Amino acid sequence: MFSESLMEVRNLTVDYVGETSIARAVNGISFDIRKGEAFGLAGESGCGKSTVAFALARLTRLPGLVSGGTVRFEGHDVLQFDKARLKAYRWRETSFVFQSAMNALNPVIPVAEQIMDVVETHQPELGKRGARARAVEMFELVGIPPQRLDDFPHQFSGGMRQRICIAIALALNPKLIIMDEPTTALDVVVQRDIIEQIVELKSRLGFSVLFITHDLGLMIEFCDRIGVMYSGELVEVAAASSILTAPQHPYTRALGNSFPPLTGPRQRLEGIAGSPPDLRALPQGCRFSPRCQHAMAVCAEVAPELRYYPQSEGQAACHLLQ
Repeated sequence: MFSESLMEVRNLTVDYVGETSIARAVNGISFDIRKGEAFGLAGESGCGKSTVAFALARLTRLPGLVSGGTVRFEGHDVLQFDKARLKAYRWRETSFVFQSAMNALNPVIPVAEQIMDVVETHQPELGKRGARARAVEMFELVGIPPQRLDDFPHQFSGGMRQRICIAIALALNPKLIIMDEPTTALDVVVQRDIIEQIVELKSRLGFSVLFITHDLGLMIEFCDRIGVMYSGELVEVAAASSILTAPQHPYTRALGNSFPPLTGPRQRLEGIAGSPPDLRALPQGCRFSPRCQHAMAVCAEVAPELRYYPQSEGQAACHLLQ
């Protein structure tokens, strides 16, 4: 269905440098985002999801450091862009919806100016009148009355502020939108409204999405394919339907069991025992083995490789499958 890659990430590595140690937050991960596809990154807090997102948008700042790998957008390595090319890449080709809408929006500037700023910076030929018209169009697109354009962020509800962030992200018709926990702190009804609107806009405008969340159930509903991260590594990549019905990695199964089912009778939820490892003192072998109920002797000695498995045409890094 999605054959042509829009973005190709290969061996991406991101470190956080301290005074006496280095924490490898992302350890050589590789994945593709295809044209028109919604690709998800799931995992517990601290697994490296947001670090990946910031690296793809070239927003990593010290003490963070992209120390290896390539990020190719339509064949060109984003990590090698100069300032002029990077300016064109951000917002025009790839935009970002941040985790907290209230923090992403400037509280002392009307939202109209915040949308217009993006348009005027990248399309100065439109002028203020054209930028204002684009802001009106964006508000209508996300279902907010244009009469509210001159209101301030605090005058909107949490769900409406998130819609405004989506409007800003769509203002220049980008090919890829990176959404980092776009529904965090919203109630489930508003979450569903936001996701349904993103699905509708994606279908109408044809952009790709990198969707990041710890909520695997929400991700399965929205995404075409999902990559599951643990301790800075991808442990499974497969179609969303396969992640739901036939997860191959023990961590993916445990993550799924920690959320209520989407349909059917009530089930007892099962948490994942233990905590993710300290990135400054990682265990030898499989990083999940200290918490895994199926760990074998080899798991504590040899790190498994991410390999293709035919059962559901995905990839998983587990000795149980090899």
